[in-house]
This record gives sequence, structure tokens and C-alpha cells, in this order.
Amino acid sequence: MKPIPVAFHIGPLEVHTYGIGLAITFWFAYRYFEHRLRKFGYRTDWLIGLFLWVIVAAIVGARALHVLTHLGTYTSDPAGILAIWHGGLSSFGGLLFAVPTGLVIAHRRCPELGLAHGLDLVAPVLMAAWAMGRLLGPQLMVDGGGHPSHQWFCMYYAGQPGCRLPVPLFQALEDFAVFCVLILIEHRLNRWPDGTVRAGYPSGLVIGTAMVLWGVDRTLDEHLWLGEDGHLGSLLVQIAGIALAVGGVVVLLVAWRNWRAWLAAGAPGGHPATLTGGPRPEEADAPADARAAAPAGDAPRHSDGEHISTAPEPTP
Repeated sequence: MKPIPVAFHIGPLEVHTYGIGLAITFWFAYRYFEHRLRKFGYRTDWLIGLFLWVIVAAIVGARALHVLTHLGTYTSDPAGILAIWHGGLSSFGGLLFAVPTGLVIAHRRCPELGLAHGLDLVAPVLMAAWAMGRLLGPQLMVDGGGHPSHQWFCMYYAGQPGCRLPVPLFQALEDFAVFCVLILIEHRLNRWPDGTVRAGYPSGLVIGTAMVLWGVDRTLDEHLWLGEDGHLGSLLVQIAGIALAVGGVVVLLVAWRNWRAWLAAGAPGGHPATLTGGPRPEEADAPADARAAAPAGDAPRHSDGEHISTAPEPTP
């Protein structure tokens, strides 16, 4: 199989498929995050400004970390530092610059979106975008393959001799699997065991899971398919992956502690019995006429507009 073309010409203009892939991926991420914000009841008029800054920060950070971990290559070719159309963007560098940038701008322009909930909302977006980006980015760039291989599924990549492991395809499948896990967790969190809507629960379980799974995936990818023994860049990627996974475990432990405390307090803001104006746990033994004298108020709705109905005491 011949290498996938990494560039084509439109008249005198040379167009790189890697750049087109990145542009499509960023557009998809923007539209999907906008959809999720609207689904959960947040305004989106601030999103376009944030997204432009995040794109710039992600590209600068991803390129900067890649160059720092490959200084030997770019010392002899300084002009190549800016040649991002040939590939060479570090995922961890992009995260290191883009996430803080996004958090600061989101806090200023949409203060009603809490930090933890915002990260829970964006985690599936990142995983879906990474899955698409692996297919439209490294799969279409120079030196995009993994270690040499003679397996039936190996592929040829521009700039690399011999047949190579199609690591971008492997990573796309991994990231899509993580995305599916996150969506499943979110769906379970949004419903009580009896199927009624659950709202107001503590955030952190989705982003914590994403950090653990993707950190482990990225570490194993580098160790098994991409890394070179003794190479500083490969070692740093593996260390960053482990650190991300450990950080995710900490986030999960904190989220689980908050979840148990929330349930022990009667699920304030999200317990179906209290949300529908029914008796609170501390009022369950009060006389019926005393409870009837208290104003019930309107039954609140979930972020998608659905009424929240009464359900028995759930278990986590």
C-alpha cells in the first residue's frame, strides 16, 4: 500500500492534508461543545471568542513541547520549528496551554458554568475530537506511523521507510472507546435507578474517568508502539501520561467523597422527593395536615426541560 498523500496542489497553492484535518477537527469540537452547553442549559454567545484563544494556545503549546523534546532535530534546522504542516504537535503540550486558557476565559465570560461541571462537559468533546483528529491528523502527515511491522494491517507513511504500525488508527479507536465510556457514565449520572431525572449532583466523575483512561492509553501507546528507548521525548510523554492518570484517580476519589456526602445530606437540589414538593426526609413523620400547610412550589425541571418526578431513595 502506498503512503497516503500528505499534500496536493490547487494551482500554485500547496495544500497540506494535515492542516485540513486539524481545521475539520477544531470545527467539530466547537460545534459539539456548543451543542452540549445548550443541552445543559448554558448560553453559548461567549463560546466563539473562547474557542479562538483555545485553538491558538493548543497549537502553540503542542508545538512548543514537541520542539523542546526534540531539540537535537531543531537545533540543526531552526526553520523547521514553524513547519507544523509536517506534523509534530504534542497532545500534552496542547493540553498544558489550552486547558488553563479555556478555564480562565470561561470563568470570566460564563461565570455560571462551574469549573468542575465545565470540565465534565468538555471531557467527551475532547475524546471525540481526539478520535477524529487521529484519523485526520497524524494518519495524514509525514512520519505518522509507529514502529516498523510486517503484520497484515501495517501501512506505509510518507517520510518513513518500510511498513509501519497504523498507530493513529489504534489511537482513534482507543479515544472513541473512552468517549463511549464517558457518555455512558454521564447518562447513568443523569438518571436515578428508577429512570427519573437526577440533577444537582457533584461533578468530577466524568473528567476524572477521562484523565485515568486517556493517561493510561497514551502511556501504553508511547511505550509499545511509538517510543524510542532512551529518547527524552518518549520518556516525558510516558511520565506525563502516568501523572495524568494519577491525577484522575485523585479527582475520582474527591468526586466520590462529595457524591456520598451529597446523598447522605438527602441529595439537595437533586432528590426527586424534595424536588417535586413531596415531604423531605426530615418531614416524613410529620402529620399530613402539617405538611399540606407548607407551600409546594412549582416542580423544577432538568436542564433539558423535563419534569423531575418522585422516586424512592436511590443508592449510588
